[in-house]
Amino acid sequence: MQTTNNEIIVALDVADAAAAKAAVCEIGDAVSFYKVGLELYIADGPAVLDMLRAEGKRVFLDLKLCDIPNTVERAVASCLKYGAELLTIHAFGAKAMIGAAAKAVRDADSDCKILAVTVLTSIDQNDLASVGVMRSVAEQVAGLGSLAMESGAHGLVCSPREVAVLRATLGKSAILVTPGIRPAGGEHGDQKRVATPAQAVRDGATHLVVGRPIMNTPDKRAAALALRNEMTI
Repeated sequence: MQTTNNEIIVALDVADAAAAKAAVCEIGDAVSFYKVGLELYIADGPAVLDMLRAEGKRVFLDLKLCDIPNTVERAVASCLKYGAELLTIHAFGAKAMIGAAAKAVRDADSDCKILAVTVLTSIDQNDLASVGVMRSVAEQVAGLGSLAMESGAHGLVCSPREVAVLRATLGKSAILVTPGIRPAGGEHGDQKRVATPAQAVRDGATHLVVGRPIMNTPDKRAAALALRNEMTI
């Protein structure tokens, strides 16, 4: 896989629209794709999304929707007006909910892609067992991933530890977005299943979500460029 087919998405895990705009301006043309998650969306969602569009940036709206099918279908329909290219739901919401999210996209004739989150990268085997899931992390990811794709999702969010197996199972067309990306020698923080950019690309990831290794540095642009260089395989 060539690095030109893969993209870094910077996670704008900041408190408000002003901080988000400052980061986007500092990073400049080093990155074109940004993730807006719950913290920022709840604080200043519409303003941030309008700002990103005005700056010519692409949007990954990471809300991890999970509710009854009708509620998720209507929520997805509401999200589509913001022009997001990627939108997350939880695969654990099951077949009908995933199908309802996909239906909302079809009904709107939108190019937005629905991504199903399998197992959060902050979760390990002990965490799964603590909530009554007896399957291994790999088995849970594979099971939920297959369910999501069969139910209409366009791709998955998974840790880089599972991306190789999912790529082999799902083929070339599936979008595989991997958080938990850390530069070689970088701190893991609260992420438990991580990999370097080069490893994630080599294993078949299409998009690498990077937050703290870029956002928590004195020179965000330089950090983004360094991570792009690490994607070379």
